[in-house]
Amino acid sequence: MTKTELYVVRHGKTMFNAIQRVQGWCDTPLTPDGTQRIHALGRGLRDYNFVAAYSSDSGRAIETTRIILSELENGSQIPYHLDKRIREWCFGSLEGGYDAEMWGVIPRVLDFNSYDEMIANQTSFEDICNGIYTADTANWAETYEELSFRIRTGIEDIAHRVEKNGGGKVLVVSHGLTIALLLHLINEENNVRIDIDNGSVTRLTYENGTFTIHEIADRQYFQKGEKITE
Repeated sequence: MTKTELYVVRHGKTMFNAIQRVQGWCDTPLTPDGTQRIHALGRGLRDYNFVAAYSSDSGRAIETTRIILSELENGSQIPYHLDKRIREWCFGSLEGGYDAEMWGVIPRVLDFNSYDEMIANQTSFEDICNGIYTADTANWAETYEELSFRIRTGIEDIAHRVEKNGGGKVLVVSHGLTIALLLHLINEENNVRIDIDNGSVTRLTYENGTFTIHEIADRQYFQKGEKITE
């Protein structure tokens, strides 16, 4: 059986990313620069024969996936599926506000004086998630148990499905904090300091129910594509 490899991509830069607004379950389209980078990423992935593609059901993830597939020779023939379980975190009533406002509130909820102090104290994903849950006045945000369960089961089901069908490479387009938390769920040494850039690729393999991390937020794929002009 061919081994199962997941190429987990963070979606392209969006309007809210560019103006530093909170974007979880709310959504904005890719910027021109974001679109350009994802086209380059698609060109950089042309040598990889994907057997399937998955993305969250957020518009920015769908847009990113379609651009990548449009750059692949057989992109139109690759089965493409949506899975809402690999959405970004839900920030509840904090959605759409400025990043600085949210990261001013969450540390105080967790009894820190600033974001820098919170990060310096190696605050966990669980603490941050529960801080968001506490600060959310709309009661839309998820608990850590809900969040980690949906992300873990979403990725595991994708990997298991591909493995069951004979393995191979699968394209998965998701979101920054979702990918970062996934890496922590696989290996607890991965903490909140992980920076997942737009268009970067995190490569995992899956065998006998176990994930192995090979690359984290690798930029080489879109950088390779930037050198391909056709």
